[in-house]
Amino acid sequence: MAPVKVTKICCIGAGYVGGPTCAVIALKCPHITVNIVDLNQSRIDAWNSPDFALPIYEPGLVDVVRQARGRNLFFSTDVDKAILEADLIFVSVNTPTKKTGVGAGFAADLNYVELATRRIANVARSNKIVVEKSTVPCRTAESMRTILEANSKPNCRFDILSNPEFLAEGTAISDLFAPDRVLIGSLQTAEGVSACQSLSDVYANWVPKERILNVGLWSSELSKLAANAMLAQRISSVNALSAICEATGANIDEVSHAIGYDSRIGPKFLKASVGFGGSCFQKDILNLVYLSESLHLPEVAAYWRQVVEMNEYQKRRFSKRVVDTLFNTITGKRIAVLGFAFKADTGDTRESAAITLIKDFQSEKALVNVYDPQVTEDQIWLDLQEASPLVPLENIKKHVTISHSALEACKDAEAVVIATEWKEFKEIDWEAVYAGMNKPAFVFDGRLLVDADKLRKIGFKVTVIGRS
Repeated sequence: MAPVKVTKICCIGAGYVGGPTCAVIALKCPHITVNIVDLNQSRIDAWNSPDFALPIYEPGLVDVVRQARGRNLFFSTDVDKAILEADLIFVSVNTPTKKTGVGAGFAADLNYVELATRRIANVARSNKIVVEKSTVPCRTAESMRTILEANSKPNCRFDILSNPEFLAEGTAISDLFAPDRVLIGSLQTAEGVSACQSLSDVYANWVPKERILNVGLWSSELSKLAANAMLAQRISSVNALSAICEATGANIDEVSHAIGYDSRIGPKFLKASVGFGGSCFQKDILNLVYLSESLHLPEVAAYWRQVVEMNEYQKRRFSKRVVDTLFNTITGKRIAVLGFAFKADTGDTRESAAITLIKDFQSEKALVNVYDPQVTEDQIWLDLQEASPLVPLENIKKHVTISHSALEACKDAEAVVIATEWKEFKEIDWEAVYAGMNKPAFVFDGRLLVDADKLRKIGFKVTVIGRS
């Protein structure tokens, strides 16, 4: 069966995955029309903004959109038109962890995936290749296929593919330009293999063919969860070692550097921190926990659950160290939290360590100044409200102030907590910071970012994660 030549692509979902991925496809494939659609009008307006004030921050993304938008890249809320015209449809909607019902706290909420799938089935009038791009539990494609086949029009066939993303926020564009691999899963039928080839041909416009991996549908779905679980496991492992370092006098930087030289281990994802965050790691591990329990594998579920528990322990341990160092009380003391995004070079705050730290400081009745160069004020208030749902927002605002610069956040503070590794925090005028703080002035480096010895010479009392 000959593969379909893809000339029009529809991406349902204009978020962190669908937007950058399909923008790069449009840039690299000028002969393919790419329509990115979303029901959120304000998000689409931002993608179409004349000054390129895009709804997400990602280094290099503006340049990509600037080159392709209006040529073969379009953003719209007209979902049905895009579905009708497309040869291939990416489903790239949000799959958050369920908050209620069966599997609450662990299982992925597939409501948006189902809604998108039903809309495709109801609207499509011709054969379509439907591609899972969202992070989904293993065998979600089977559910999608059941929905599509039950609601399809006569003589309208759907082929389902899994094409998980492996992007790191902050480097997503370079990851897309030169991916380690592109994984495409399909049913091992003639139709499935043909659909797989159609998508492979799209990526082959710029990705070397040896880096395009074609696997079974279920292997592709599980590979995404497995990759994030393994990476998160490394972070939790080195964070567990950081606690031992603090207790023994060892230096976690030196330990990580030493073990990273082992070719069997390698140096990546061995940097200790206050904890991992983001949209994927915790969600995907919890998904893996739920899958393991559903398959009656309690020991496997317990193993992966511990990775998340270690991450939460690291956050609690760090906030407790702040309190202990500040003479066992932070009531009424002003603490500057530098960084609110879960990592540098992104505006994403999902599962950010800063949220947990600020909540802990609030519970101790501290006054918190928070500054982040990319996260909006609305997003900060939304996250803090969600973290403390029983506390009225007005009460949160009595204890938390959003600052517009690092220097402003640090003024009159007792302590500075570095929660995100933004480069600008490394380059702050620390002498000016020290001059404006109450004494003794403390710095707590949760990201191994600053030169501790240099700060001590200025006069700071410096505490670094993973060091005694």
